Amino acid sequence: MGPLIMSLIMSFFNWPVIGERVFTGFSNYIELFTKDTQFYKSLFITFKFTVIFVPVNIVLSLLLALLISQDLKGMSFFRIIFYLPTVVSSVAISIIWGWILNGEYGILNYFLSILKITGPDWLNSEKYSIFALIIASGWTVGVMMLVFYTALKSIPYELYESAIIDGANNIVIFFKITLPLITPTLLFNLVTAIIGALQNLALVILLTNGGPLNSTYMYGLFVYNNAFKKSRLGYASASAWVMFIFILIITGVIFKSSKKWVYNYNNKE
Repeated sequence: MGPLIMSLIMSFFNWPVIGERVFTGFSNYIELFTKDTQFYKSLFITFKFTVIFVPVNIVLSLLLALLISQDLKGMSFFRIIFYLPTVVSSVAISIIWGWILNGEYGILNYFLSILKITGPDWLNSEKYSIFALIIASGWTVGVMMLVFYTALKSIPYELYESAIIDGANNIVIFFKITLPLITPTLLFNLVTAIIGALQNLALVILLTNGGPLNSTYMYGLFVYNNAFKKSRLGYASASAWVMFIFILIITGVIFKSSKKWVYNYNNKE
């Protein structure tokens, strides 16, 4: 709580790393919204990344959770394999994905060439660099997969037996039983995925550093550069608080709407 309050106080100051701290009131916030065009650009790029990344990550993690929840021999091995990348450091992940996405000798373009497709220079292309970050950020899918897996295993098997006896196929069972019962978990994963995507920083710095031509200059990098490259800690704190308010609003809207689509088994009619 202390750092949070301190950052709020700093946002009202011209607070250099070294030098005199001057109280400026709301000037940092006014500059953000009226003068700094990079603020809007980085905000747009971040929201674009989030809108694409979150649905893809949730669908992929749910599919993997459905796969590893099957009672098949050797499935525990795949559970470990799918979860393992989440415990690897961001630096190691960036090195691996930097090699995979390399436009000249990357393995991804090699596989595309087998299909007679000419792959782009992923990390150096203004058009494809954001998609390169989305692909590389998918290494976090193991966390959501494990949460979905726990939810799937908590569903009483008797419900499936009753549905099978009634003649329901797998698609009907998924949409009528499985999906409604895991909507509380879906809500949790949705909120955490959005928060994580809006705060994405490590892979952005390590893979593209905002380039090329600022096409991946995301909001986290915008805050970071203002704080540690431009030595404007007060301005960076104001920027961070703006994102904090955005996250509060978005999560508030999601929780408000969850009353219409999250199934509460204990309060069912």
